[in-house]
Amino acid sequence: MSSEGEGILMLIAAGECSLGILGNAFIGLVNCVDWIKHKKIASIDLILTSLAISRISLLCIILLDCYIMVLYPDVYTGGKQMRIIDYFWTLTNHLSVWFATCLSIFYFLKIANFFHPFFLWMKWRIDRAIPRILLGCLIFSVFISLPITKDLDDDFRHCVKMKVKTNLSWRCRVHNAQHASIKIRLNLLTLFPFSMSLISFLLLILSLCRHNRRMQLRAPGSRDASTEAHVRAMKAVISFLLLFIAYYLAYLVATSSYFMPETELAVIVGELIALICPSSHSLFLVLENKKLRQASLRVLWKVKYILRRRNC
Repeated sequence: MSSEGEGILMLIAAGECSLGILGNAFIGLVNCVDWIKHKKIASIDLILTSLAISRISLLCIILLDCYIMVLYPDVYTGGKQMRIIDYFWTLTNHLSVWFATCLSIFYFLKIANFFHPFFLWMKWRIDRAIPRILLGCLIFSVFISLPITKDLDDDFRHCVKMKVKTNLSWRCRVHNAQHASIKIRLNLLTLFPFSMSLISFLLLILSLCRHNRRMQLRAPGSRDASTEAHVRAMKAVISFLLLFIAYYLAYLVATSSYFMPETELAVIVGELIALICPSSHSLFLVLENKKLRQASLRVLWKVKYILRRRNC
């Protein structure tokens, strides 16, 4: 790939990453300021702040991986350094998915209307359980990512990209198969929280349908606050589900450098697509959260006011 093409792709990656960091930093800053102001933090704000921090870290790791591939290819073909980056990418990836799943489940429990005893039991206790659940997600993600650090000194990418003798080639193929197995298992594990988010979304639809039927019997054509809450929650969840699918496919493309030679362009394009999910989902969350939406409007108004004064 030409240097001009690499430069353009790097600019796109930097732009995506900058927008994502700004959006997630805004979410975290607004919630932290509100936390300091009121001396307490709501469960939804704690989830959003944790999600924002994990995604800022994820964006930085993806951008770092992209820049190292282009600017320092010798480091990129080294096993130890890239295994460390792979570990933090896997860690932040799992954290991001699990925290987003916690958000989906929280929306479901707070908004859906079911009368099953187990649902009511979870609904009443979810606020007190959120800090422990988030801590459990962090501990689980740390330990589930540890297999990536196995055999840090093995040089898998270098094995793939060099023509080697038969014995070394066989050793490389064995090691690559082992590492591929680890990567596939770790990727498949993220499908579990994804499935939980999908179930939450489907149950929200069911709850909305039941609520609409009740409302039609009472006041045909009306639309109350509960309906609006259902719709907002469903928008937030479905945006995560769709973006996760795109991110998951892009992640698989980005990790293909372990197994196939001459895949630099495909990997960079995969990482550019992977940056979209943690970057754009924050915008959906801001738009669907009343406090964040109002804070963003205040910021835009102040920026517009400052620009007008400068022009005058």
